[in-house]
Amino acid sequence: MPGSGRAELDAAGLDDPGLRAGDAACRALHAAHGRTYFLATRLLPAGRRPAVHALYGFARFADEIVDDLSDGRSATDRAAGIDALGRALDAALAGAEPDAGTAAGPVLLALVDTARRYAIDPVHFRDFLASMRMDTEVTEYAAYDDLARYMHGSAAVIGLQMVPILGTVVPREEAEPHAAALGVAFQLTNFLRDVGDDLDRGRVYLPADELAAFGVDRDLLEWCRRRRAHDPRVRAAIAHLVARTRAVYRRAAPGIGMLEPVSRACIGAAATLYGGILDRVADAGYDAVLHRRVRVGTARRAAVAVPGLARAVAARTPVRAAGVDGRVRTPSPARDA
Repeated sequence: MPGSGRAELDAAGLDDPGLRAGDAACRALHAAHGRTYFLATRLLPAGRRPAVHALYGFARFADEIVDDLSDGRSATDRAAGIDALGRALDAALAGAEPDAGTAAGPVLLALVDTARRYAIDPVHFRDFLASMRMDTEVTEYAAYDDLARYMHGSAAVIGLQMVPILGTVVPREEAEPHAAALGVAFQLTNFLRDVGDDLDRGRVYLPADELAAFGVDRDLLEWCRRRRAHDPRVRAAIAHLVARTRAVYRRAAPGIGMLEPVSRACIGAAATLYGGILDRVADAGYDAVLHRRVRVGTARRAAVAVPGLARAVAARTPVRAAGVDGRVRTPSPARDA
């Protein structure tokens, strides 16, 4: 376990060897698969980071059940895998000890501990798994409202899970709609970045009716993907969806100021970096996403993270003076305002 991971576990007060192993497994998943968000998480106080790793690790573990096609599993098999994970989660939430000998065991151990520490509503995890199961059955969405129902479980609830960890300076229910919107904005950004990869998996996460308004359908997207072709209709449709996604970021933005000061740099950096992916999509001519995955470069990530770190350290200073070391605490509207 890297030293920084060990320090995070110490700061969170996680002494149990099983919990430490579970959180370390989640942290490894986060570092390997969520580079942008992992970097932003480094701006949180060390004691809160394992909880974020646990949420990400669980989400990634479920996602791998759905998306790993390397072993030739059928959609029915993958749906059964999600159902089995759901049963194991329910048992763990009810007090059963997850089996550390299974692949899911360490991840569930970390997740359930995080849910208990931060009083995260278990319905968010169940809603998430319901959307993951949809991925084994649904391959396209007729309209944005249909996609929104999927994104409630796959994205909005991730934002809702995060709110208790981040803390707020307003009543939690006031911040939650903005947190949910930011989760959706991140998800929409991923959909736009990953259009080509998703086509290869047999899925389209772009609303069919909005594509049709520009003369685009699934067949055209697949033809462009196969031929490495470009089409002005596809460019216009992607540009429209980028603009729609930017509007979701704007709706989410007021929520950052509702968070505890020690959490704002993390979420602000994540929003800036994910929003930067939309800039890269635009710079590449929009329909390039059919042929390659655009990225925010290392220099840009550093340019966002370094000032964010300075703000994070500054926000922590008065908290430390009050004797708080970044471990779990009950959010208070009066504190850190």
